[in-house]
Amino acid sequence: MGVADILYYSIHLQELRSIIHWYCTQAYSCRSINRSQLNRKTWHNPVHEREPDKESVSLKVCFDFLDKTSRSFSAVIQELHPELLVPIALFYLILRGLDTIEDDMTIPIEKKDPLLRDFHKIIEKEGWSFNGNGPDEKDRELLVQFHYVIEEYRKIKPVYREIINDITLKMGVGMADYCKRAADGKESVVTIGDYDDYCFFVAGLVGIGLTRLFVESELANPALKERPQLQISMGLFLQKTNIIRDVKEDWDDKRQFWPREIWSKHVSNFEDLFKPENKEAALNCSSEMVLNSLNHADECLFYLAGLKEQSVFNFAAIPQSMAVATLALVFRNPDIFKKNVKITKGLACQTMLDSTQNLSKVCEVFRKFVGQIRKKNTPKDPNFLQISVACGKVEQFIESIFPSQSPQAVERAAQEARLSQDPDAVKEREDAKWDMIYMFIFVMGILLVLSTIMIGVAWFVGARFDLAAKQLKEGNFRSDTVQKVVNEKYDRGEL
Repeated sequence: MGVADILYYSIHLQELRSIIHWYCTQAYSCRSINRSQLNRKTWHNPVHEREPDKESVSLKVCFDFLDKTSRSFSAVIQELHPELLVPIALFYLILRGLDTIEDDMTIPIEKKDPLLRDFHKIIEKEGWSFNGNGPDEKDRELLVQFHYVIEEYRKIKPVYREIINDITLKMGVGMADYCKRAADGKESVVTIGDYDDYCFFVAGLVGIGLTRLFVESELANPALKERPQLQISMGLFLQKTNIIRDVKEDWDDKRQFWPREIWSKHVSNFEDLFKPENKEAALNCSSEMVLNSLNHADECLFYLAGLKEQSVFNFAAIPQSMAVATLALVFRNPDIFKKNVKITKGLACQTMLDSTQNLSKVCEVFRKFVGQIRKKNTPKDPNFLQISVACGKVEQFIESIFPSQSPQAVERAAQEARLSQDPDAVKEREDAKWDMIYMFIFVMGILLVLSTIMIGVAWFVGARFDLAAKQLKEGNFRSDTVQKVVNEKYDRGEL
């Protein structure tokens, strides 16, 4: 944690508290903290725990790769119900391997195309691995040691293997078609339909595959299988949000996913979005992209209502909540055209904590960030009305399932009033207050120690604090006045 982070969290204590709560809980899940040390009402407790002591060597390697390829997904996957823990971990790694081949621009299309189209057959080949990625490809090592993934994949239930294989086949074909168009010099994403198709192949299919796994394991409502649009929206909402956030990074890597049908309304050439003189046009373009993504939000909440097992709910809800938080961050944010922007670690931890309770809490998260989008929306934006309607649609959906003035809300308010008279409840709130105070003292202590060290180093190398104090007493605050005094006192004339 750098000095800038310390200063930030010294005035955002709730985010600091969330970081401590989340990471201490992760430490607990690794059995380094006793359950009795955690306040159940304040801290996130994993519903299920992975048991590394009972795992084979190859499975441990798979979970190591899961940590390396995506720490955020790894955390929620490792808390899944034991029935789905390994199948979903392997599902993720298989699709990550497929994606690593697709993303690698150093692999010629003649080699890449059959790899993508036949990857569903490759995962059935015992001992297969691949070292053809470029040296700078970040997940290269996963494919080099992919035989560990295949070894564990061959051990899971046939019904789960069938689902994973089917999704891998469809995704591989979709990716291959996209790469072929790009290799032929054709613009890959021209219309919004093209954009939806691409997002479907790389993310919508994941939503379909996960739903089949959830239902097959009897941990979700079977009716979800009959609502493919809800399954697809779960993937599209995540993918489209990431595409907006990563626009600068993708452009630097010579990749472009924003559809011409949208950006051509605002600039003549896609690269014009990154020019400072086109800032307003770029913001209007990005807001239309946000609008396109936001249209999936209410369907994601509808889908989450069909998940009946807590760990499965957490697994699905956390990425969606993080996505809506990211969407609020990138909305009309000029920084996305300069760098890759991310929500703060504190906000991420707070969002994850809020998303591991129930649908009502997740709806509150959506309501909060959709409200931020509404506040940042401006009448100068050509999409002002459509964005307002999209925000209203999400808020109306939330209101329809959790009315703010419902009898239940009144009962909850009455219950809170009764709790205020409960000595135990009062003590818990008092403890929470002191938690905040202790964290503030801790941060101030760190700042004091850093300041002391910096002043000490300055003194050690010869800083004259006595002269600075004297000048301040004499009222010489301006730099030119101080320089004049120094010149008068130490001038020795010309040599």
